[in-house]
Amino acid sequence: MPLPADLPPLLDALEARYGPQTPPRLDGPLEQILWENVGYLVDDERRREAFAALKRKVGTDAADILAASDAVLREVADLGGMLPEARVAKLRRISGIALKRFGGDVGPVLGEPVPRAKAALTAFPGIGEPGAEKILLFSGTRPLLALESNGLRALLRLGYGDERKSYAATYRSVQAAAEAGLPETCPARVRAHLLLRRHGQELCRRSRPRCDLCPLAASCDHARGPRPVR
Repeated sequence: MPLPADLPPLLDALEARYGPQTPPRLDGPLEQILWENVGYLVDDERRREAFAALKRKVGTDAADILAASDAVLREVADLGGMLPEARVAKLRRISGIALKRFGGDVGPVLGEPVPRAKAALTAFPGIGEPGAEKILLFSGTRPLLALESNGLRALLRLGYGDERKSYAATYRSVQAAAEAGLPETCPARVRAHLLLRRHGQELCRRSRPRCDLCPLAASCDHARGPRPVR
């Protein structure tokens, strides 16, 4: 199997197509956890709308969320897509964990060694190991190449790593292969995360990818000869 193309030029090509990507402005790990849970199967605009409503109507302190009425939290959850009752329960559960385990301040977790930080963050609903790595990366704490499913799929099709029997094993394979070609800084890896995510959403889709429009087609295993990707 040929080696994948250098990643930085590929990211430059994606940025030329999509423009610079900007992460959401979030204050600390608790807001990042709330951001991930305030919407379900919604686009970024709907998620931003729901999160803005949470900040405006309730606030993002754990105690404020626990003190809020079900009616107000339901108004917020309704903006974030389907299963609003489940998301109301998640917001309360997140706040309860934050208060009980961290005294309402999850921030010090970011200074822990990576395994301990990830273990603490994955105690929250909706945060698996990739999500914990994303929080550490976007907080500027650890330059981990956190990936979500769209970015993972794009890199796998570009020849980074191998598809394994489990998602976790595939993730680690792709992450290790791609990290080697990137500067070990948070800004460089946030940029990679955002551009690859956007590419996976718009062109390198799971079903019916638009290889005919892809600026990376010449470097892509999938475009040269499609193979099934989960």
